[in-house]
Amino acid sequence: MPDNQPVLGIIGGGQLGSMLCMSAKKINIDTVILSDDEEAPAQNFCNKFIHCEYSNFDKIKEFLSIVDVVTFEFENIPIKVLNYISKEKTVLPEPGINQIIQNRKTEKEFINKLDIKTTPWCYVKSKEDIQKNKNLLPGILKTCTLGYDGKGQYVLNNLQDVKNDWFLSQEYILEKLVNLQKEISVIITRFRSGEVSIFEPIENIHKNQILRNSIIPSNISSKIKKQALDNAKTIAEKLNYIGTMCVEYFVDNKENLIVNEIAPRVHNSGHLTINAFEVSQFENHIRAVCNLSIKKNNKICDAEMINIIGPEIKKYRKKSFKKNEFFYDYLKKEIKESRKMGHLTITSD
Repeated sequence: MPDNQPVLGIIGGGQLGSMLCMSAKKINIDTVILSDDEEAPAQNFCNKFIHCEYSNFDKIKEFLSIVDVVTFEFENIPIKVLNYISKEKTVLPEPGINQIIQNRKTEKEFINKLDIKTTPWCYVKSKEDIQKNKNLLPGILKTCTLGYDGKGQYVLNNLQDVKNDWFLSQEYILEKLVNLQKEISVIITRFRSGEVSIFEPIENIHKNQILRNSIIPSNISSKIKKQALDNAKTIAEKLNYIGTMCVEYFVDNKENLIVNEIAPRVHNSGHLTINAFEVSQFENHIRAVCNLSIKKNNKICDAEMINIIGPEIKKYRKKSFKKNEFFYDYLKKEIKESRKMGHLTITSD
């Protein structure tokens, strides 16, 4: 292990964990991955890999015995586990932040209390709740917890679209459908000193509710750009957030900026920061949680990132690339239809 450098524990071993490990290695930080996936691709990039269910506290104790600070690559880790870990080692971002953001209801309430706009929404426990709020139709019904890339979400055009069995074991929020002009995201890193490193807004294009392309610069007005950056700073400050996070926004057809979701971690839309800036979202996160100095995130070039989904990875693995094309293979063993298998970043230089 490097002298006088903290050893970083990372919960989760997917592509975000892999890229965190690669960035840590660049700045001489050793990493230990804890994952419930025996084939987690991050084991190809970390210094040590521990496989266990997140309920296996004996293995978690082993993990804690060899790390100095803990972070994570996904937000849906049981709060009980994060609280247990935080009694022994510093966990960043703090578990209390996850408790807010893991639940779409508490997340929306938090954002609205800051006078930051979200889509009109209501909390739903039954079909009757939707009847009472039918002014929100057409809308999207989303599970309060879990669900990503469109999972746990249902488009409702009218009350006839509602199924009674949805409410047997789940609670939801209902959001009014937005007349969408575009989607953007802002990646921000906040350090223990309160300093922030923030990237320009990224324009995102989704297909079948999965991110396909991320582009900088985004085609937005200077007013929307300033508001997006200011809102992200306010959210990070109010959460007392340490590390990298992403604020995802909608821009509607009336030029209103609306927060869609907060991701309390590094984010898929920020992959292009690896090649387009002098410091990436991943290195920023490592620096922040390990209490290292902030580094200027000077922009090198414009860029576009393309997500490689499912079987598409096969043709990319056979391709040759130009000097301004950067291919990242996540080394996932199983190819699934809607699974993110890698990405390609194309820079402007």
